[in-house]
Amino acid sequence: MSALRFHWFLPTGGDSRGIVSGGHGAEVGFTAAGRPPELSYLRQVTQAAETNGFEAVLTPTGLWCQDSWLMTSALAQHTERLKFLVAFRPGSLTPTLGAQMAETFQNVTGGRLALNIVTGGEPAEQRAFGDFLDKTGRYERTGEFLDILSRLWDGGEPFDYRGRHLSVEGAKLAHLPEPRPEIYFGGSSAPAGDVAARHSDVYLTWGEPPAQAHEKIEWIRGLAAEQGRRPRFGIRLHTISRDTSAEAWAVAERLLRDVPEELIARQQRALGASESTGQRRMLDLHGGGTSDLEIHPGLWAGVGLLRGGAGTSLVGSHEEVAALIEEYAEAGFEEFVLSGYPCLEEAYWFGEGVRPLLERKGLLGTQPEGALVPAAG
Repeated sequence: MSALRFHWFLPTGGDSRGIVSGGHGAEVGFTAAGRPPELSYLRQVTQAAETNGFEAVLTPTGLWCQDSWLMTSALAQHTERLKFLVAFRPGSLTPTLGAQMAETFQNVTGGRLALNIVTGGEPAEQRAFGDFLDKTGRYERTGEFLDILSRLWDGGEPFDYRGRHLSVEGAKLAHLPEPRPEIYFGGSSAPAGDVAARHSDVYLTWGEPPAQAHEKIEWIRGLAAEQGRRPRFGIRLHTISRDTSAEAWAVAERLLRDVPEELIARQQRALGASESTGQRRMLDLHGGGTSDLEIHPGLWAGVGLLRGGAGTSLVGSHEEVAALIEEYAEAGFEEFVLSGYPCLEEAYWFGEGVRPLLERKGLLGTQPEGALVPAAG
């Protein structure tokens, strides 16, 4: 089993002690006591992630959050080793500009960039950004974008490229990114699988139960083998870890306790209209009901009643959460992108409670410089 890598989430759409919505048609901004995505707060989150041994922070992208490139470039100046997994949509800029921005980011941060390529959101949101392609066209464009991006990062002579959606002439970078940013990519549809097989360094999926998620690994692994490639696999989850199981489940129950049933129904209608295959798979985990939300021992689907995208959480004592992570590792996952409500406090619960247990199990690599060191004994 390979050493596991852990990343945290940067809540550039706002943070809260309650579930924050956003993405894939979800109604945005319903949380009453939220923490706005101000630089001063996001700086605390990034520094907490760095302190607690996370390798990188993932940003979201969309109308409901801050721009990922600008915010992470500002936050990089307040951290020393933390990497930034910057999400962006290929339809929002040209591939040559994207390649140049990545090189510049590597230059100013000392090589701390990875890219999370997001093919698109919902049609209405895409149109708001001036993007009128349908889902099939967006995936075709993503493949062309990554074709060009890869050739630019390869260096060499200027080249021409003519695709169905994107074309360049005499494309070349004055400087190459060092190191070359890794490409994280997710998607559950057939077109997504093709792009992932050809281009992803890490295939990233939302948190289905281990056996179900393993099926997606096998799917992408088979497609990638046909391309002569071997991507790694990552999973996106929330986490609620406490000293005892009872304490953790009490936190999970509190997240939904005061949420009106009408709001849950409204969110489910909005999410049910999503054209995302991955979103439909998230909804299938709970069926819109508020009972039987523990869909696998220690895996809670309550977040997905309100939030678009990643909708499941690891819940339990530190030992139970560590054991479930080990189960995912045995299923083939090497990277974990985690978050909690709020992201600031939950970074410490995981870093102080779960991470030392994983280290004692031999599941972690070298402890990052400056991270918390678990007490002996």
